[in-house]
Amino acid sequence: MSWLDRVTDQADALTRARHLQETGHSAEACQVLDRVLASTQDPYSRADALLQRVSAVLNLGRTAEYTGTSEQAFACARDLADPYLHGHLHALAALAAFDQGALDRGTSHLVRSARALNAVVEPDRETAWGWHDLAMAYSYLSFHGYALAAIEKARELGRAAGIPAETFAAPGIRLRNAVALDHNGDSDGCLRVLRDIDSELARVVRAGRLDRLRPSALAAYGYALLRRATLGETSELTRAVNPADLLARGGDSARPRDMAQLGSVCAAIIDDRPIEAMARLDTLIISVETLGAAEPDRLRSLAYTRAGDHAAAHRADRRAFRLAAQRNDRLRDVYVDGIAARIDHEELRREAARYEGEALTDPLTGLPNRRSLERYISALVSRGERAVVGVCDLDGFKAVNTRHGHHSGDLVLQRVAGVINRVMRRGDFVARFGGDEFVVVLPGAGMDEAAEVTRRITTAVRSEDWEALVPGTPVGVSVGFAPVHGGTGTLREMLGAAFEIADRQMLRAKWEARTA
Repeated sequence: MSWLDRVTDQADALTRARHLQETGHSAEACQVLDRVLASTQDPYSRADALLQRVSAVLNLGRTAEYTGTSEQAFACARDLADPYLHGHLHALAALAAFDQGALDRGTSHLVRSARALNAVVEPDRETAWGWHDLAMAYSYLSFHGYALAAIEKARELGRAAGIPAETFAAPGIRLRNAVALDHNGDSDGCLRVLRDIDSELARVVRAGRLDRLRPSALAAYGYALLRRATLGETSELTRAVNPADLLARGGDSARPRDMAQLGSVCAAIIDDRPIEAMARLDTLIISVETLGAAEPDRLRSLAYTRAGDHAAAHRADRRAFRLAAQRNDRLRDVYVDGIAARIDHEELRREAARYEGEALTDPLTGLPNRRSLERYISALVSRGERAVVGVCDLDGFKAVNTRHGHHSGDLVLQRVAGVINRVMRRGDFVARFGGDEFVVVLPGAGMDEAAEVTRRITTAVRSEDWEALVPGTPVGVSVGFAPVHGGTGTLREMLGAAFEIADRQMLRAKWEARTA
C-alpha cells in the first residue's frame, strides 16, 4: 500500500496543496494545509499535511517557523511506522538545519533520510519526491556527488510512476555544483557544468516542453545562462529564451527570488554596467545559502574586472575563496567529528559486549541468554539426563524490520518470546540465542514429545494478531529439534553437533512451508 493510499481524509485538499507547491504557489498551499490541519484527526492525513507544510515554509523562507513545524511533523510521524514518511521528513529537516547553519545536524538528517527511503518496500510517486528533496538537501549542504545520485534515483522512480522526465530536471543541483567550482578557482570546470545545463535546456526547448518545467527549475536555468555569460561565454540559446523571463517565472519561493536578484547583477556585468552591478550587490537581501556565501563576492570580482580594477577584483576573489574554504572546513569538521563518534561508539559497543558476556539474561526479552543456555545444558549432561534441543527461527522477520523499523522488530521478538514461553511444558527451558533465533530445551524428552511442542509453537505464533502489531508483514516460525548426546567431547562440541542437526531440521521445515 502506497503512502497516498493511506491518506484518505481530505485527500482532494492535500492533492491540491501538492499541486500548488509544484507550481510555485507555496503561500496558497500553506493556507490549504492549515485548513486541513484544523479539521482532520486522521493520523495519516495530519502527517501528510504537516510534511507538506514543512516543505512550504522552507520554500517561502519562513525561518522562524522551521523548528515548530518540523517538531509537529516528527511528533505526528512517531506513531506511524512508514519509512517513506520518515525519510521525506528527514530530508526536509536537513534543509531546515542547513538554513539555520547547523551543518552537523543537517548531515545527521541526510543519513537518516537515505536509510529510511532505501527501506521503502514498494517505492511510488511520493517516494520519488522524497528522493528529489533529499537530492536538494545534499546539494545545498555541498554533497554534490550524493545529490546527483539521489536525483537519478528520483528520476528512475519517477519514470516508473509516470512522472514526466522534466519534472525532475533539477538544474539547481548542477548549478550549485558549477558555482562551487568557480568559488574554488576552477572556472573551467564551472563552465563545463554550465554548458551541460545549457544543452539540457536546449533539448527541453526543442521538445516544446519549457512550460512543463517547475518554477524553481526555470529560475535555475535562467541564472545558469546568465552566469555562463559573466565568464565570457554567451549561449546561443539566449536568442530563443530570455534568461530574465525565466527568472521572473520562479514562483513565490525564496531561492528563486534570490536567484532573480543575483541574476540582475549578472545582467549588469554582461551589459558592461559594472558600477550598477556593484550597487545592486550593495543592496542585496538574500540567503547566503542559495548559491553559497561566496557568490556575491565572486560576482563583485567579475564586476571589478569589467571596470578594469584588477587589484580590487583580486581582493574580492580572495574573499570569495576564503568563504568557500570556510564551508569546506566545516564539512571536514563534520567528517572528523563523525569519525570520532564512530570510534566512541565502537569502544562503547565493545565494552557493552564484555559485560553482556558476563550476564545471563537477554535484556530485550527477559529470557535466559546463550551463556545461561550453555550452563543449563551442561548441568543436564553432567547429571546424565537425556534432553532434546530445538531451534526456532522466525519467518518474515526481515520484512518487519525493513517495512516498520527496528523498534517494531523488537516488539515482535518480545511477543514471540512470550508466546513460546506460554505453550511450553512445565520444566522446559526457553532462551534467546541471538537475532531472531530462540532455543528450547526439553529435559527428559524424546523426539515424539518434540514433535508435539513444535506443533504448539508454530500454531501459537501463527495465531497471533500480527496485522494489528505490524500490518502487512505476517510472522511465522520454523522449528527443528535434535537430541543432545553426552559423550567424551566438550560441551561446545556436544552443543555444536546438536545444533547442526536441529538447524538442518529447521531449514527443512522452512523450505517445506514455502513450497506447500
